[in-house]
Amino acid sequence: MRRIWKAHGLKPHLLQTFKLSNDKRFVEKLEDVVGLYLNPPEHALVLSCDEKSQIQALDRTQPGLPLKKGRAGTLTHDYKRHGTTTLFAALNTLDGTVVATQMKRHRHQEWIRFMGLIDEETPADKELHLIVDNYATHKHPKVKRWLEKHPRFHVHFTPTSASWLNAVERFFRDLTERRLRRGVFKSLGQLHDAISAYIKRHNEDPRPFIWTARASDILEKVKRARAKLDKLQTV
Repeated sequence: MRRIWKAHGLKPHLLQTFKLSNDKRFVEKLEDVVGLYLNPPEHALVLSCDEKSQIQALDRTQPGLPLKKGRAGTLTHDYKRHGTTTLFAALNTLDGTVVATQMKRHRHQEWIRFMGLIDEETPADKELHLIVDNYATHKHPKVKRWLEKHPRFHVHFTPTSASWLNAVERFFRDLTERRLRRGVFKSLGQLHDAISAYIKRHNEDPRPFIWTARASDILEKVKRARAKLDKLQTV
């Protein structure tokens, strides 16, 4: 079977996932967000914002073995839970720095507190363009009222099912792969400290976020994917 699969270039052990957005304003939102990445407004900051919720403080049931020559590091498959935290982060696409805080929950109250932190941590003379997803918290009536009182904040929503368009997701991915996935945290406090230390090191040597794909290129790919999906559904 392996020889047959190889001869035909088939890899049944691999599976790729996908999700096409059904947002009726997909093109409008895509061009808006990509426009901020490629041509950011003058005298303004573009901040990619989101929450990473339910980060678990996991402690292994037995000590693991360290990496050594000829042997991979080890972790027990089971663990103890010591609680969760939610990380709020805003990635400055110009210089790569991150404004962040951790809270127990991620309701509209916490989102407003986070925007207040952004207000404090950024130069008062700069307009702020926030790229966020369509989570209901970001559109809560109290959030809208807060934004009306802080006119330098401008919110731009990504299309639904298009988290890949939000640059801060890359920061969350790196945090998970480099610090959280193999971490051992004996308390929630240890998890908080580990995340804070990672962000501190990141901000000491940040790298600007560079987006290269044009909206028209992305739309062509989406159009091809939509055509393939429609063809499969008619079979």
